[in-house]
Amino acid sequence: MSRVLILVEGPTERAIVERVFAPELGCRGVFLYPRVVGKPGHKGGNKFTAVQRELKALLHQEPRSTVTMLFDYYGLPGDWPGVAHAKGKNIEDVPAIIEPAIADAVVDMMGPGFNRSRLIPYIQLHEIEALLFAGPSEMAEIFQRSELEAEFTQIVEQCGGCETINDRPETAPSKRIMRLFSGYKKGSSVNAHAYRIAQRIGLARMREKCPHFDSWLGKLEQLA
Repeated sequence: MSRVLILVEGPTERAIVERVFAPELGCRGVFLYPRVVGKPGHKGGNKFTAVQRELKALLHQEPRSTVTMLFDYYGLPGDWPGVAHAKGKNIEDVPAIIEPAIADAVVDMMGPGFNRSRLIPYIQLHEIEALLFAGPSEMAEIFQRSELEAEFTQIVEQCGGCETINDRPETAPSKRIMRLFSGYKKGSSVNAHAYRIAQRIGLARMREKCPHFDSWLGKLEQLA
């Protein structure tokens, strides 16, 4: 049994962790506890200094627990370690640049004697909504717009995969969804779409379609 604290970007990520990731990993002996960064009601744009402080607090709060994180690469502020170096690189190479840089910064803040293995950085390519593109039919079904399945499928095919749906303001995963379905709702309310779509798709297919995401969950599973 292993307890894992997850610092997440917002209510959408928290809802997906609580309602999709946690039940399945809990069956494998890994128990996930998400916490939204910052003050209630804030929206994105998290400066790394604030995130770093909260990661440090969580690591101190539970010395026997592992701490991980779930933040979108899209819109990541420029003060994050590795972001400047990652610009212009192939998207497949971005996590290997940014995630170790995050770990180095937090380890430096924690000081001598800190067990680096207690921290597992993770950056979502490019947004949490990329996972939803693993199930074009499920998205169309939840939206009650069957004709959108072909549109969502085409986006994945044109971009070469869910995690490579690009991150420009007009073409990031969430922006593409909202362009096709303007009523898309983030968050954790009963009317929110993301966690309900993720539940319908299932963790296995999201892992199959999103290799970097699958690698992260594999690291968490190894803690059991």
